[in-house]
Amino acid sequence: MRKYQVEAKPFTFDFGLEKTALIIIDMQRDFCEFGGFGEALGNDITPTKSIIPTVRTILDAARDKGMFVIHTREGHRPDMSDVPAAKKRRSSAIGEEGPMGRILIRGEYGHDIVDELKPLENEVVIDKPGKGAFYQTDLHAILQNKRIESLIVCGVTTHVCVHTTIREANDRGYECLMIEDGTAAFDERDQEAAIRMINQQGGIFGWTTTSDKLIKELKK
Repeated sequence: MRKYQVEAKPFTFDFGLEKTALIIIDMQRDFCEFGGFGEALGNDITPTKSIIPTVRTILDAARDKGMFVIHTREGHRPDMSDVPAAKKRRSSAIGEEGPMGRILIRGEYGHDIVDELKPLENEVVIDKPGKGAFYQTDLHAILQNKRIESLIVCGVTTHVCVHTTIREANDRGYECLMIEDGTAAFDERDQEAAIRMINQQGGIFGWTTTSDKLIKELKK
């Protein structure tokens, strides 16, 4: 099995192609386009929209290498029976009509992944009701069946769904590499803090690197 070594913080991230998956977190219209959930919360969605080309570059490199690819989408059932009252109270826009349909509801135009990153037929799509990609999904079973040990993670938002997923993965024994410029938060302060929290204390939750370093290694 070919081994790759990516320059990263706090030290080099080693992975084998056959035992690694690329996970793209929630690159949905609701978070990356105007009129969606992100904007309904009062955020400037420019940072999340701006990483689409970078994520596409990472996705293309992973596809070229035959890497296992997983996409996730946060959203809820049309009847909203899976929306906790506490979440709805803090995020009242969920289920409301917006420019792209009902906000954060499965099957609506805004819930789907942006056109630039549309999954291929052989790529897994995980629909999740919460922030973490392991919560109430079959992600762990899929990774175990594919004998995956390492995860390369990008997407949005860094301090919420990306961070939660990496923390969940860490507790389940996966080694995670987060792509700094392939993730985004609505506030730059949250982005910087989220990156630091991943790689501090010897990589307490995992590693971080930039897309150019990852792609340079994949092209060797």
